[in-house]
Amino acid sequence: MDLPFDGAISRYFHEGAPKAVRKSIESAGKDDILTAGYPYRERMAKKDYEAQNAALQIQLVRLQADVKASGKRLIVVFEGRDAAGKGGTIGTVRENLNPRVANVVALPKPTEREAAQWYFQRYVDWLPAAGEIALFDRSWYNRAMIEHVFGFCKPDQRAKFFRQLPDFERMIVDEGITLIKIWLEVGQAEQLRRFLDRESDPLKQWKLSPIDIDGLPKWKDYTEAIDETMKHSHYDHAPWTVILSDDKLRARIATVQTILHSLDYKGKDKTVIGKIDPAICGGPKLRPKS
Repeated sequence: MDLPFDGAISRYFHEGAPKAVRKSIESAGKDDILTAGYPYRERMAKKDYEAQNAALQIQLVRLQADVKASGKRLIVVFEGRDAAGKGGTIGTVRENLNPRVANVVALPKPTEREAAQWYFQRYVDWLPAAGEIALFDRSWYNRAMIEHVFGFCKPDQRAKFFRQLPDFERMIVDEGITLIKIWLEVGQAEQLRRFLDRESDPLKQWKLSPIDIDGLPKWKDYTEAIDETMKHSHYDHAPWTVILSDDKLRARIATVQTILHSLDYKGKDKTVIGKIDPAICGGPKLRPKS
């Protein structure tokens, strides 16, 4: 079978990956948790996930109905490490939602004209109107992290981004829009294992991009960029919710619970929603130190 990017991920695994990361993957079973600091050694049982998710899906549908009827507006920003599970988590959130109400915003590379605009301008066009939910699959935070790590923006452009960001997000909240910022964090070994899985699976190869390949040796650069971004963008009016996603199922449950707890809506049942697991879900301090 031909591998995408001429087998660049496998080659990195054998030749470029840190020895400890490679050894962790080689010695682990398929369902083992690889990140030493992750609070659970076993993954959530699928039957337990399905039962809890089924109840949460009903709550999401009720939330959607209330948003549409009341004219509320909701933004959920999904950010995280590559292969941290953003796509699957977004899929869980909108599994039973009307796409006319809950819209996924996944913007491509800026056009020449967009690149010449005010940086935040193209995102403004995708903010929700009354009765809408906007789910951002990556967002304006590209400038703070991806663009910075790969040199796609100049230092002064990034500095301007951080200066304007608090007011931009404050205006969103002052407008009456609920803004939720989700950061999915995954360990380095688990990230690489997921990339290897994508590389070998014809049904998942489309998920890989040149940025993923070029980013493999940039783990520390990303870590520094993420740390700096969290320091400059965790506000009282727009805080980050960090979710450890080495176990995708636990991360999806915590994400849905975070969204449901953020809004009052007709038919809300806090008992059904349940308490969010503080071991995997919290503020920026929950992120590993390295």
